[in-house]
Amino acid sequence: MAVCASRSSFIIHHSALFAAIIVALSMTGAAALAQPYPSRPIRLIVPYPPGGATDIVARMLGQKLGDVFGQQVVIDNRAGGGQVIGTDLAAKAAPDGYTLILVSITHTINPALHKKLPYDSIKDFTPITLVAASPQILIVHPSVAAKSVSELIALAKGKAGGLNYASSGNGSGGHLAMELFKSMTGTRMTHIPYKGAGPALTDLIAGQTQAMFTSPLAALPHVKTGKLRALAMASKTRSLAAPDLATVGETVPGYEASLWYGLLAPAGTAKPIVARLHGEVVTALKLSDVVERLSSQGVEPIGSTPEELAAFMQSETAKWGKVVREANIRLD
Repeated sequence: MAVCASRSSFIIHHSALFAAIIVALSMTGAAALAQPYPSRPIRLIVPYPPGGATDIVARMLGQKLGDVFGQQVVIDNRAGGGQVIGTDLAAKAAPDGYTLILVSITHTINPALHKKLPYDSIKDFTPITLVAASPQILIVHPSVAAKSVSELIALAKGKAGGLNYASSGNGSGGHLAMELFKSMTGTRMTHIPYKGAGPALTDLIAGQTQAMFTSPLAALPHVKTGKLRALAMASKTRSLAAPDLATVGETVPGYEASLWYGLLAPAGTAKPIVARLHGEVVTALKLSDVVERLSSQGVEPIGSTPEELAAFMQSETAKWGKVVREANIRLD
């Protein structure tokens, strides 16, 4: 009997100890879940190499969010595949608010370019905000004998074999902008795709290519130093950043091509986290230094609601899908 009693006491003691451990672990887990967001560094994926407009906007945004959150926002450049590699990485990340992605217009072009993407551009992401937008700018190397859109059209029509133009990648906003330009002007130019605006600009500055449509944010600093020549903005009206610069539409009626930058999280990200991110980004976009830097480069800070970004991406997908089909552009 004494042995049985001792054994029962042993079992009861260890059962109580096991229960205490379970309670302690539960409390620890609850405390972890209750930690304010963010409690560790955030990864912001940029599906382009460093140096392009998307990367510039991401780094500016990351710095401001890092200051507010007290946590580092790590910019993770994942170039390749026309945004597909980096975007797929973001789509498959845990929806915990610690992986975000800054996408561009290419995000809504890709569904029409690829027969099958490894993710759904709409369903696999949670919209946070449309960060900013800008018209594209038409630039050329200074050696190009054209100082206006009309002169470029004449040169491209008369030059044997046409001109070479750069873009940040197959199916990118710059690629489609130039294909639309060629279609509307009857010009011939050969497409030279790069893995991002940074490398494309580097080769354009070196004279390896002759022309390019890209973001004013990435191009205007080189225009101001004389390394590149700006011919026109691809906006409806003249830009406040370069009021003396004509629009493409002044020569080619109806032409317009804009770029934009949207912040997304993986689908299923909790609403409180989305709300926190949205609020802080919108606040950052109203800061005078951010407004001044973006506006001076022809980029308009926006800060839309998540719902507005969702509707905008749907409309952009339809718009650019039509352009891709009419130009018969396919990547696979």
